[in-house]
Amino acid sequence: MEKKKVIIDCDPGIDDSLALLLALKSEELEVIGITIVCGNVPVDLGVENALKALEIADALHVPVYLGENKPLKRELVTAQDTHGEDGVGECFFGKIKDGNVRDGAVDFIVDTLKNNKDISIIALGPLTNIAKAIMTDKEAFNNLSEFVSMGGAFRIHGNCSPVAEFNYWVDPHGADYVFKNLNKKIHMVGLDVTRKIVLTPNIIELIKRFNDNVSKYIVDITRFYVDFHWNQEGIIGCVINDPLAVAYFIDRSICSGFSSYTEIVHDGIAMGQSIVDKEKFYGKEDNSYILTEVDEKKFMLMFLEKLFKDKKNILKAVKEVI
Repeated sequence: MEKKKVIIDCDPGIDDSLALLLALKSEELEVIGITIVCGNVPVDLGVENALKALEIADALHVPVYLGENKPLKRELVTAQDTHGEDGVGECFFGKIKDGNVRDGAVDFIVDTLKNNKDISIIALGPLTNIAKAIMTDKEAFNNLSEFVSMGGAFRIHGNCSPVAEFNYWVDPHGADYVFKNLNKKIHMVGLDVTRKIVLTPNIIELIKRFNDNVSKYIVDITRFYVDFHWNQEGIIGCVINDPLAVAYFIDRSICSGFSSYTEIVHDGIAMGQSIVDKEKFYGKEDNSYILTEVDEKKFMLMFLEKLFKDKKNILKAVKEVI
C-alpha cells in the first residue's frame, strides 16, 4: 500500500491529540510533520501535547514545528476551559525530552510543498499557519494534493457563539484568507458532522478494557472533556471533532456533502461564521466541499480498530457497543 504523505496542522487539545493518535496508527498515512498553531492552547503547550501523543504512539521521530502564536488580527482566545489548563484534561504529564522539536512551521509547510507534489494537509485548528504560508509563497500551494480542514458550521449552531465554530472564530481573518486564496478545494469537516461523533460511556468503558498505554491515555485525557460536555451541553460522553477529519481523509465514504463557495465573517456579532453559498447566490466558483452527513458507526469502528488493532478478541464486542 502506498501511503499518503500528510502534514497535520493542529492546536492540541484533547480531540487533536486523539486525531494525532489515529493518524499515526493508520497504515494509510505517513505523517511527515506536525505543525502547531495557537488555538485550544498557546503554542508552547500545543507542542508538549503533540509530543505526548507521539510518545503514546511510539512515533517521537516525527518532527514537531512551532507555528504562529497569535491570530492574524485578533487577540488569542484559548479553549482551556474546555480542554483543561494544560490542554489535555489537566493530566499535567511531564515534559517529553526525546522529541524532535523545530522552529518555523510556516517555512516547513512552504518548503515541503515547493519540493514535493504528493503532500496533503489536514488542518485541525485555526488556519493561521496556513494563511501565513500562503502569504509567504502562494505558488508553492500549486503542488498541494488535498486540503482538509476541521472547522466551520453550515446548518447547525456554533460551539463558541450562536453561529461560529471555534477554529474559525479564533482566527476568522486567517480562515477567510485561506478560503479565498487556497487554490485547492477545501474539504470543510464542520460541526454538522463532527457533533455526531461522541465517545459515549459505553465506548469509554470498552476502551478501558483494552488496558494498554493508549487506552489509559484516552480515558485519562477525556475525563475532563466528559465533565465539560455534561456541564455545558448536557451530553453524556464527549464530542471528538478532530479525529473525524483524519478518518474522512483516509476513507471518503464516511462522510458526504456538496460543493459550494464559502467565506468566513471577520467581525461583529457573526464573527467566525462560515457563509456557505449552497444556492449559488454569489455566482462564485466553488472553493469548498461542505460535509453534511456522516456514518458515525463506520467512523467509530475505524477509530477503535486502528488504535487497538492487536486487541482482536475485545474488538469483537465493538459493533455491539457502537
